[in-house]
Amino acid sequence: MLSRRSLLGHLATLAVALPAAVLPLAGAEAQGVPAPRSAPPPPRREPRPAPRRGYTWVPGHWNWTARRNWVWEPGHWEENRRGFTYAGPRWVLRRGQWVFEPGRWVRSW
Repeated sequence: MLSRRSLLGHLATLAVALPAAVLPLAGAEAQGVPAPRSAPPPPRREPRPAPRRGYTWVPGHWNWTARRNWVWEPGHWEENRRGFTYAGPRWVLRRGQWVFEPGRWVRSW
């Protein structure tokens, strides 16, 4: 049986997690940019810097621009968040269209 306190805790967690789950579905079209019809080019090889305490390295990725060109976004450091793991950005084929899922922090259970 759930207590009122634990039920409110679960609802608060859901309220925080739900928008994060919906946001990646928006992709480039949410910014008014038509989605690309072809797959992104293969990832570029970029040197991975030495590990940095308290940070996670996010590798570079291809970005789609309004001019319908692929542009390389270089990698960068993201400050770690306690209790979370970073899921890097990626392009996914959905219903015949390429959709961008931005990087996000996912709760580690």
